[in-house]
Parts: sequence; structure tokens; C-alpha cells
Amino acid sequence: MVTRLRIRRLPALRDNLIPLLEHPRQRQAAVVDPADAGPVITALEHGEMELAAVLHTHHHWDHVGGTAELLRRWPQAMVVGHHEDQHRLPPLSHPVTDGDRFTLLGRAVEVLAMPGHTVGHIAYVLPACVLNGQRQPPELLCGDTLFSCGCGRLFEGTPAQMLGSLRRLAALPPDTRIWCAHEYTAKNVAFALRQDPHNPALQAFARQVEQLRQARLPTIPSRLEVELQVNPFLRCHTPALQAATGKTDPVDVLAELRQRRNQI
Repeated sequence: MVTRLRIRRLPALRDNLIPLLEHPRQRQAAVVDPADAGPVITALEHGEMELAAVLHTHHHWDHVGGTAELLRRWPQAMVVGHHEDQHRLPPLSHPVTDGDRFTLLGRAVEVLAMPGHTVGHIAYVLPACVLNGQRQPPELLCGDTLFSCGCGRLFEGTPAQMLGSLRRLAALPPDTRIWCAHEYTAKNVAFALRQDPHNPALQAFARQVEQLRQARLPTIPSRLEVELQVNPFLRCHTPALQAATGKTDPVDVLAELRQRRNQI
């Protein structure tokens, strides 16, 4: 039976957002990329929930730093990550690869390979479902591949790999909710406006982001239908971004945009 999950963002470290997936009726939860165990433990204790699973998108310390402490507290929790990255991740009970599917808290989950930020990066998609006659949009847990109005640095992968990963995400249903791992949106928007200043959707999005941040509210989750209009790294094929970078090949456009963003 398909179940309704609640997803919350737990702030951690300087700008991390840890997605916590909760099944209130079962009193169980799953966490994605626990940078720090403290906020997760506090949330679970407050909700009187057990930790059922830890999902990793990649091996960076600010995505796995809290896992060991969480497993000391909940040793029965399933630990998921890319099987090719096992030597760099906490010990996995459930190694996965591209295209794998599994069930988490009563919901289907699909694994997508996302090379670019790291070569072993993966994302998790909870496909759309129908609950009580209403469509629930897909949920994308994408770590550091796609940010709102941005993408991850290329620490290990190539621009071509990152473009391929982003194109794969761009093909998801437009109402997909995007749960990335950092609150970078305001800085990303400022950069995007310098590259694509005549984009009316981006201008409107910038005003929305400014209002949210002034109210000390998160900008995550974003929606794919919005990102397709405002995110320069999803628009490398457009004349506006090609003119801004002086490149025509989308791979070269992405490489130039990423290099410029790295300097900020």
C-alpha cells in the first residue's frame, strides 16, 4: 500500500539541509546525507520515531559525517549508497547502482547515477503516486548534483558527465519537487542574473527568493518546472546562455558557467 510521507529539511553545519522522510503512522523515518547526527537525533526523539534508513548520495564529509553516530543509536537502520563508492562511504547494508529500485517507508524509490560532482554520485527519486484520489508529485533527493538555480562543482567528473546528469533530471516530470543538500539559492540567483539578465522568469524568481530569505524561510524544495526556466545549468542549450558564454556546444556552455561560478 502506498503511504504518505512527510519530508522535512533539517538545517545543519553552515548551509546544509538534511532531508528527513517521516512515516508518522509507523513512527519510522529515513534520512538523506546526514551531515551531522545532532539535528537528526533531536528530530527523531521529538517525534518519537525510529530511524529506518540512511541514504547517501556521495562520499563527501558534509554528507556522511553524522552516519556513524546515527548507526550507534539505531544499528538496525538500512544504509544505502552507490556500490562503486563503498570504499569511500560508511559501511553499506544496501549497495545500489543505476536503475535499482527498492521500497522505503512504503514508497518506491529509484536510483539514478549522477556523475559530475563526484564520479560515484547518485540521486534518489520517489515517483509520483496517488493517495486518496490525489496525485502526489515525484520527490527528487539529489545531493549536490542539482541546486536551485545552480549545480554542484565538478570535483571529479567532467562537464559532459554533469550535463548528462542534469539532462536526465530535466526529463523528470515538471512537478518534481527538488530536495537538494544546501541552501545556496540566493547566491546562485545572483550569479544567474549576471549571466541571463533579460530572463523574466528568473527576475520573478529572484524576487521570490529574496522575500523567502528576508523572512528566514528556506527556498527548498524547488520545483523542476521552475528550474527549467531559471537555472542556467539547465539552459545551456538556449541562445541567451550561449551568447553570454560565447560558446555554442552545451558542454562548453556548462563548463564556462561552472568556471565562472567557481570564482565567486
